[in-house]
Amino acid sequence: MFDENQVRAAAGLTMVLGAVAFAYAYLARVYVPIQIVTIVFFIEFLIRVTVGLKYSPMGLLARWMTRRQAPQWASAKPKRFAWTLGLVMSLAMVIITNSGIRGALPLTICLICLTLMWLEAVLGLCLGCEIHGLMVRRGWATKDEAFEICGHGACTIDGRR
Repeated sequence: MFDENQVRAAAGLTMVLGAVAFAYAYLARVYVPIQIVTIVFFIEFLIRVTVGLKYSPMGLLARWMTRRQAPQWASAKPKRFAWTLGLVMSLAMVIITNSGIRGALPLTICLICLTLMWLEAVLGLCLGCEIHGLMVRRGWATKDEAFEICGHGACTIDGRR
């Protein structure tokens, strides 16, 4: 299980880092910040997927930021699926930005990532969790039997919330 407050705070922190790097790349055509941030994101998502949010740098800061809020528990399986998508996208960005590719491709992928992080941080809408819920309903993935609660009912099987 993960505390939804910490997940959203971590998404907001990564969104800010990504937005700054995007601004440098788009406005000033300086790509070093986006190269560094994509590596940081890859490491961040790798830690989240393998050992959990509480051991990742953003997770540690997010836990400190939300320490006075009561936890709102969410299932780990959909969040790990969403973070795996983030891991894949950050790996693609590491390869693209560090191999010298500039212009529309890295900026578009970066905008997609920023949008996904904004949805999670601001609206509490985890698109990866929604995709996981759809996969469970279609029988393509298994439900987390131990605990299955996701924002907006993304993990419900029979329509009950």
